[in-house]
Amino acid sequence: MKEKIEQYLKEIDELTASTKDELEAFRLKFISRKGVMNDLFNSFKEVPNEQKKEFGAKLNVLKEKAQSKFQELIEVVNTASSKEEAGSIDVTLPSFTNTGSLHPLTKTKNRIIQIFERQGFSVAEGPEIEDDFHNFTALNFPENHPAREMQDTYFITKNPDTLLRTHTSNVQIRLMEHGQPPFRSIMPGRVYRNEAISARAHCFFNQVEGLYVDKEVSFKDLKQTLYHFAKEMFGKDTQVRFRPSFFPFTEPSAEIDISCFICKGDGCKICKHTGWVEIGGSGMVDPNVLEACGIDSKEYSGFAFGMGIERITMLKYQIDDIRLFSENDMRFLSQF
Repeated sequence: MKEKIEQYLKEIDELTASTKDELEAFRLKFISRKGVMNDLFNSFKEVPNEQKKEFGAKLNVLKEKAQSKFQELIEVVNTASSKEEAGSIDVTLPSFTNTGSLHPLTKTKNRIIQIFERQGFSVAEGPEIEDDFHNFTALNFPENHPAREMQDTYFITKNPDTLLRTHTSNVQIRLMEHGQPPFRSIMPGRVYRNEAISARAHCFFNQVEGLYVDKEVSFKDLKQTLYHFAKEMFGKDTQVRFRPSFFPFTEPSAEIDISCFICKGDGCKICKHTGWVEIGGSGMVDPNVLEACGIDSKEYSGFAFGMGIERITMLKYQIDDIRLFSENDMRFLSQF
């Protein structure tokens, strides 16, 4: 046993390692629980008692020397690996940095906000989990009225009065509830509707709505505001038309169409060969909505409008599947 210890001490002194494989081989032989040290300590119990002190001291020296050598070899191997990696880099190659880009919906939303801010609109935000009053009742949706079925709603089952907002109009109500006219704000944000997911519809999407309430606000103000937006967003030659429609919270109400900026009105698949594409809805705020928020409808009037950010983005970039916006496919997102 004494000869083995001397042999191992000499071997450790002479051993070197320049690679990770050689370092691992040293560890397995001298450091691991299944190495020679374990065998020597198992054989120690067979040493006569009068020799245990001498052999025990030699075993401790061997153990400490093995551990010290192992740490030394680790430094040697790591230094060699660093030099090898540094030497493998060709510093003459041109640099490449993949910086990424904004999501197309973010780009569109930022542009919409910029256009309306230049017209004096501020940006307001509100909760996505809402109560029935702010999402429906205050917006002139009578209880059990068929108008509520226009928007399939996700209700929170533990509290049927709590739901995921179906539009950002709830922010309009909260804004009017806690302030005094005039109001001139837009409300961008995500909304939720219980709809089947397809290329043209999704159960969650983004809207931006606008509200302007003051004395003597007219439909002409609404038209001029949206005329300016359409020309800034889609081009100076864009034409706008209003089609009569129905919304519980506005009266009169109108759908907003713009002339197709792809075919210039000649007809294409984007406009379904009509020369026009719909971008949103609008109208004069119903007096009942103003009164529900504590605003005197005889003194104040206002207009409101809303549009889908996905809809605008799909038109602007000629995207034919709304699902692409939320699938995180880098092949799609890298185009923007």
